[in-house]
Amino acid sequence: MASRMVFLGCVLLVAALLQGATAETYTVGDSLGWSIPPGGSIAYSTWANQHTFRVGDILEFNWTGTHDVARVSESDYESCTKTAIGTVQSTSPAYVTLTTEEDHYFICTVGSHCSVGQKVKIDVESTSGSPTSPGSPTSSPNSAASSLAVGGISAVFFSIVIAFLH
Repeated sequence: MASRMVFLGCVLLVAALLQGATAETYTVGDSLGWSIPPGGSIAYSTWANQHTFRVGDILEFNWTGTHDVARVSESDYESCTKTAIGTVQSTSPAYVTLTTEEDHYFICTVGSHCSVGQKVKIDVESTSGSPTSPGSPTSSPNSAASSLAVGGISAVFFSIVIAFLH
């Protein structure tokens, strides 16, 4: 009976670890969506600060009307300069996968939307949960998830062997 409890505990542990390795999808602004916020940029700052973003997570920008979303540098974010890093996505919903452990800056490039608050800074942490310092080596989310999956599968097989040996 005790060996079965150990086995069940190991299976639950592996399931919990594998759940932590999955990417999350976040709808930017939640119910507000991607629009000109009524209270200015504090709405998106507050929203972003309520979440922990990790490499591999996906941002979903939803809007109606005339908007777009562009990733920009920090200085372009601060000044609302419309120089995108990559493409400007002009069809809603727009999806952005967070691929690096750094701050990501997004603005709407339509008219004065950015200057009236339609912008968001996303702080992406390491997959282990602690931010990394600039220049520190990081692994890709796929290799981290693969390592976790292999470790989880190994733990399951090890638990099965122990359960049957007792």
